[in-house]
Amino acid sequence: MVANEETPLDLFLKIGLDERTARNTIANNKVTLNLTAVIHEAAVTDGCSRTIGNLLYTVATKFPANALVHRPTLLQYIVSSKIKTPAQLEAAFSFFTSTGSENFQLNDFEEACGVGVDVSAEDVERTVNEIFEENKNTILEHRYRTNVGDLFGHVRKRQPWADPKIVKQLIDAKLYELLGARTAADDEKPSKKKKEKPVKVEDKTVALETSPAQPAEEELNPFLIFPQPEENFKVHTEIFFSDRPVLRPCNSKEMLERHLKATGGRVFTRFPPEPNGYLHIGHAKAMFVSFGLAKERGGCCYLRYDDTNPEAEKKEYIDHIEEIVQWMGWEPFKITYTSDYFQDLYDLAVELIRRGQAYVDHQTPEEIKEYREKKMNSPWRDRPIEESLKLFDEMRRGMIEEGTATLRMKQDMQSDNFNMYDLIAYRIKFTPHPHAGDKWCVYPSYDYAHCIVDSLENITHSLCTLEFETRRASYYWLLHVLGLYHPYVWEYSRLNVTNTVMSKRKLNRLVTEKWVDGWDDPRLMTLAGLRRRGVTSTSINTFIRGIGITRSDCSIIRLDRLEYYIREELNKTAPRTMVVLHPLKVVITNLEDGSITDLDAKKWPDAQEDDASAFHKVPFSKIVYIEQSDFRMKDSKDYYGLAPGKSVLLRYAFPIKCTEVILSDDKETVVEVRAEYDSSKKTKPKGVLHWVAEASPGLNPLTVEVRLFDKLFLSENPAELDDWLGDLNPQSKVVVPSAYAVPSLKNAAVGDRFQFERLGYFVVDKDSTPEKLVFNRTVTLRDSYGKGGK
Repeated sequence: MVANEETPLDLFLKIGLDERTARNTIANNKVTLNLTAVIHEAAVTDGCSRTIGNLLYTVATKFPANALVHRPTLLQYIVSSKIKTPAQLEAAFSFFTSTGSENFQLNDFEEACGVGVDVSAEDVERTVNEIFEENKNTILEHRYRTNVGDLFGHVRKRQPWADPKIVKQLIDAKLYELLGARTAADDEKPSKKKKEKPVKVEDKTVALETSPAQPAEEELNPFLIFPQPEENFKVHTEIFFSDRPVLRPCNSKEMLERHLKATGGRVFTRFPPEPNGYLHIGHAKAMFVSFGLAKERGGCCYLRYDDTNPEAEKKEYIDHIEEIVQWMGWEPFKITYTSDYFQDLYDLAVELIRRGQAYVDHQTPEEIKEYREKKMNSPWRDRPIEESLKLFDEMRRGMIEEGTATLRMKQDMQSDNFNMYDLIAYRIKFTPHPHAGDKWCVYPSYDYAHCIVDSLENITHSLCTLEFETRRASYYWLLHVLGLYHPYVWEYSRLNVTNTVMSKRKLNRLVTEKWVDGWDDPRLMTLAGLRRRGVTSTSINTFIRGIGITRSDCSIIRLDRLEYYIREELNKTAPRTMVVLHPLKVVITNLEDGSITDLDAKKWPDAQEDDASAFHKVPFSKIVYIEQSDFRMKDSKDYYGLAPGKSVLLRYAFPIKCTEVILSDDKETVVEVRAEYDSSKKTKPKGVLHWVAEASPGLNPLTVEVRLFDKLFLSENPAELDDWLGDLNPQSKVVVPSAYAVPSLKNAAVGDRFQFERLGYFVVDKDSTPEKLVFNRTVTLRDSYGKGGK
């Protein structure tokens, strides 16, 4: 450092910042750089008044980034005291935000900021008197508890350029004139009025959940955070280089006008999955954000297959993605492929070379990795443009061997952002493309193609997850050097759910090594798996809307929160029925042999007696079956099941009382219970059991297979474990091969959902046959999330 060079702290103290503020500023590198630049631009390195210094500090922290070219002009007005109040400065910020980098008329600027407008003390006093006269009754009522800020706001509306110090002095003086000196009563805290308790109404029902609070506007419409297309003239980011000025990419006025003309001012988004695997619940959030924004704004959303890697893509995945998008309730504006733009991308790569912004490189992948780690330029980085053009053409024509050449973007190997280390734009692959055929043997990279295709498709909002945030610099650098339209990029947090994994590599391993039964295994968080488990697309979308669109990274959502939304949906849509998983035979001894009575059982809790469609028939006969767990030999006060000498109510039927227990030869295992039923229903037992009866004498009830699915992993975050496969839950799938069901389930079809009373929600699985139905448990009835609070 030069001996007489001043430190930032010295400069900040000279412009009147107190030492604490100055030191806090130095702790923030970005503000330090901005404020230092502002001080030099304003030519006040020798110091200035504290008033001017405070305004300069505000400029350093709040000046609109899309208008930095006009910052020196504003600083001249501040230093010359033509702009001298915070109100004028805020007006200047608003003016430059809308002006951007375009030229403007000084007269318009001065008028917008009140330059040259002198508001006399007499003008301010007259306005204060008017405000007090209009609000006199309220002021007299509240005295010194009157909200002075409201009075100040009324004055500012009428006299926006008035000196705030003078306004404050006059308001204080006027209060004293009207109210006199403060009294002890003025300083007392106002007593809180006790809320009247509502009249207590006797109600025997118990509310399990409290009503949720009224949602905020952002919860009702999570897309309010996104700007309108016509606002896309602001600086998107700052790209710092080691060898050139800071780049602040933004759309010019002409470029934005061309874009808005092409789109009609509508929102255009895209959902761009790679067709190399099955979609999971994280993709459901991506769909909700992109399709949802387009739908909410009356715009369009592309389904774009990001198919730049011909070796990984399969038609199986393409078909699956299209089907799942529709199942999730979204309708693409158009289905496109990145490969549709291969010719455009190639032509722009040639142009990139011509502009000196790309070069053909011969380093091996290992050498590229090493040079990037050491921040070293490739030996071929500065080869002549014509040489790179010739070599790139030879790459396209298949004259260069695979793996011996790549096209790399000439970015900044000394950058602090590793995604600016001369990323690869093209590589050679002698592999036919599933969509484009065998026309190409050079294929673009994601980093090269993604932003360009966004621009070519006139995407207004390019929305992606936070791990892509470091790629923002590369995204905008490439569009800037090619002179293409810049979409608005916004990153949001990934959706991570407990007790599962969602990386493609881990999911692929679970499937290929047969730890699970395919991509649609109901234990997986793939959308195919969730659908097979019986989860509705509506409940998934409601869950995603509930967690919101935020940038809070590293958060993981508890599985029971998802299950809460699933239950909420199924509680309204899944009819009730009865299935016994582990049957225990109960013989009704006081019922005649062969006697069968069809009883009405409710499909819905609020079923009306006159609505026959809200009921289903269940047979009641001499032989019924209850759950083994609903009987025990020893009774207790907190037990509501059946026991010797005890009565329970069979749901929709009659009370029964245990009169005898038949044990097996080991004298411990219960094989049969004998009971008497109360046909008069005078008995009022506390316990209510689900049950299934023989529909015909001597014939077992309808036998079904039930698969009880639970969390796939024992740990909440198995992905962070070295031995993550060792954390698999051995009880994640339990098969009950011979459960008993009521006869009305016989005609259930694949995909039909039911609530098995007292057991949970279930769906008919695709493995069902005409001989035997198979049910998957979607979720249990227990709701820890709803009870614990949202």
